[in-house]
Amino acid sequence: MAIPAEPKKIIIDTDPGIDDAMAIFVALRSPEVEVIGLTTIYGNVYTTLATRNALHLLEVAGRTDIPVAEGSHVTITKGTKLRIADFVHGADGLGNQNFPPPQGKKIDKSAAEFLVEQANLYPGKVTVVALGPLTNIALALELDPSFAKNVGQVVLLGGAFAVNGNVNPAAEANIFGDPDAADIVFTSGADILAVGINVTHQVVLTDADREKLENSSGKFAQYLCKILNVYFAYHHEAYSTKGVYLHDPAAILAAINPSLVTYTEGVVRVQITGITRGLTVLYNKQKRFGEVTEWSDKPTVKVAVTVDAPAIVKLVMDRLMDS
Repeated sequence: MAIPAEPKKIIIDTDPGIDDAMAIFVALRSPEVEVIGLTTIYGNVYTTLATRNALHLLEVAGRTDIPVAEGSHVTITKGTKLRIADFVHGADGLGNQNFPPPQGKKIDKSAAEFLVEQANLYPGKVTVVALGPLTNIALALELDPSFAKNVGQVVLLGGAFAVNGNVNPAAEANIFGDPDAADIVFTSGADILAVGINVTHQVVLTDADREKLENSSGKFAQYLCKILNVYFAYHHEAYSTKGVYLHDPAAILAAINPSLVTYTEGVVRVQITGITRGLTVLYNKQKRFGEVTEWSDKPTVKVAVTVDAPAIVKLVMDRLMDS
């Protein structure tokens, strides 16, 4: 992959999270991009812990120069009953290792303020990679409606297009975390690429890959091997897989190198009530409907439909072992 003359600026909106840790390390080891900030959100853990983990991961990486802006503690509708996936990632979000608190501190701006500021500073140049519920992105749109045009692209990990969800048969976890925010983002007119579990479930880090990481002298590989036990144990039990899904690293790499996925385009709406709350529905525009509906005149987004899984796994392995 040729490295562009000017690295792509990315902000990672994250809820670390074991696969978030992998994704952040992969981004930091990717010369094609410049990580200009992390923003935090609830999801795998509550927002306060997500901020602590983000600061900790930047310390591990020796990149405390990168600012961390704390995001929302509640959904866009002020909901406080949050679904937290600590049973997947451990109570501390990082495999129950109970690392010492980080020395670094979050910046004074909120995640939404930081997102708006950076998109205004570098119009069309910032890619936001959203690895958790979309509350912060929706808040940025609320704060500054021109954010949709100023942001270069939003690559989001979310949705379960035409496959079962991973929270329940209808919904994927990030969209389920704040369906109202997701619907705002999908219909905002921003340049959006959704990387759903319909593709990330094809990207598997196997038990054999994990052994290679364990035998590697890479700093990030060694760190991850400490935290991966809980994640592997969950996948073995929940999915009977001999490996783990690389959701967040797949989304990061799709943002870094769009040729790793192919996509279709259409209008995406999110169900916000009932037993299918969090369901993402793609309207492919092949039929023109006579009636005016909630789908009419909505902007289109890109939805990933295929993924080069072997290439993504190889990139993840190479970048983690070469650190």
